[in-house]
Amino acid sequence: MGLMTEAAARHAHHEHSGDELVLAARGALSAAGEQWTEMRESVFRELARHDRPASAYDIADNLSAARGKRVAPNSVYRILDLFVAANLANRIESANAYLANSHPGCRHDCIFLICDDCGTARHLDDERVTGALRDAGHAAGFAAVRPVVELRGLCAECAV
Repeated sequence: MGLMTEAAARHAHHEHSGDELVLAARGALSAAGEQWTEMRESVFRELARHDRPASAYDIADNLSAARGKRVAPNSVYRILDLFVAANLANRIESANAYLANSHPGCRHDCIFLICDDCGTARHLDDERVTGALRDAGHAAGFAAVRPVVELRGLCAECAV
């Protein structure tokens, strides 16, 4: 990877929220050849309403309460795995939890910043970092390298 300007290192995309986010996710999942079912929409809406990473159990419990009948965490895990594969959600490995991707269908690697105090997570796009990691993986003989970078610390609000 050659020298890049700071603007080129940061990936530009449109951040979606609310119903616009759900419509973007539905479009991206359909474009991937998958069906957008009522249950998938329910799981996505529940995931998207969280500003912190949510576990499959959290989502299953909240959906169970809202529907008045049990939603199995295993079903939620399968849907979340599909969402990750279709780039509708990101898995926060260190927390075994998920965040809705606010720009579904836009493929890039994210660096996640996770607060150890309040649990808030946000993503940072920096192709200089993730590109260097992909290049290192390729140089070591790995194909289809997908960097997963998580930085833990204190967010600006908790650090004061």
